Amino acid sequence: MFARLRATCKSFKAATKAIVAFAALSALAACNTTGMPMSNNGPRIDTSKPVPVALLVPYESESSSDIELARSLENAARLAMADLDGVTIDLRVYPTGGQAERASAAASQAVAAGAKIILGPVYGGSAKLAGIPAANAGINVVSFSNNPDVAGGNVFILGNTFRNTADRLTRYAVSQGKSNILVVNGESAAESAGAAAIVAAASRNGARVAGQTSFELSQMGVTQGIPQITSAVRSTGADAIFFTSGNDGAMPLLAQLLPENGVSSPNPQFIGLQRLNVPASALTLPGLQGSWFATPDVALTQTFVSRYSSTYGGPPHSLAGLAYDGIAAIGALVKSGDKNALTTQGLTRQSGFAGVNGVFRFRTDGTNERGLSVATIQNNQVIEIDPAPRAFSGIGF
Repeated sequence: MFARLRATCKSFKAATKAIVAFAALSALAACNTTGMPMSNNGPRIDTSKPVPVALLVPYESESSSDIELARSLENAARLAMADLDGVTIDLRVYPTGGQAERASAAASQAVAAGAKIILGPVYGGSAKLAGIPAANAGINVVSFSNNPDVAGGNVFILGNTFRNTADRLTRYAVSQGKSNILVVNGESAAESAGAAAIVAAASRNGARVAGQTSFELSQMGVTQGIPQITSAVRSTGADAIFFTSGNDGAMPLLAQLLPENGVSSPNPQFIGLQRLNVPASALTLPGLQGSWFATPDVALTQTFVSRYSSTYGGPPHSLAGLAYDGIAAIGALVKSGDKNALTTQGLTRQSGFAGVNGVFRFRTDGTNERGLSVATIQNNQVIEIDPAPRAFSGIGF
């Protein structure tokens, strides 16, 4: 069974290399540096003229998936530009090749050309290096990364973080009476970071960590870890299991072997830190039926996908909405008419921004807070069970 599931996921990985490099459990792929506190950084702008915005994307990469991602990000950015009311963006695209050194050079070029803000690059290490020449010029960088370790100073991240997902799902679990949580993670730096985020979320949101168990990331490691997980469930009385693994890794085998050993959702409730509906083939896995996971605002995302597809003749990359969100935020700030709109103070406004992935705002440490939906899998379909909040005063924040 594991071999069949691994074969399915292997093709998925090949098709989504860029997603995996960016997604939740690859947050530590970037430089391991701590984000610096924010300063009120940013240039003065002339809101009566087109605002120069640099877009750093991985064109000219050796990876075809990077090229696909770059094209989708640029398309989404231009779609957002067309939606701006009374604001004109002068978008200038710089290829990074998916490399940190080239991203730094591209940032230097963008600054020299007069960019007032940099949107991108994708990968965390690239964002960190791009932030250096930008900081020297007093320019902010709004990266597509989700790695909190590269956020801070003049670098902001748009990607959804472990903290956002863990907080949203933990709050929902507590509201549904599932507050005694067993944390299960693979033995890798990324999954350990995910587990730490879940533990912290439990503390913030009134849940109890019943225990934490881990396993080696291999077929044998998962198999050998099943008795330990099942024993922990029974000895602690856990009413929920929060997994850090995704369907490109250990989750399919966990979802097969745990039910075979008498542990299946909803008693205890399976919760995924990663999106358990990816790839689409995972929806048919019996062990994932009834599991919970977080997604961007379902209705808004569907609308964006439909509009993008009708405009460009095909669906967007799953990360394309981040580029739209970035342009939407920049446009909203520029429309205010404030010459200091693109400073740190402007970017971190408490009311946040409305994007195609839902509402979001930047924290003062350079990370972000996003409105997420909670979804489940029923009869091989994704069902939204708790809609994303549409404002930061709403339920879920």
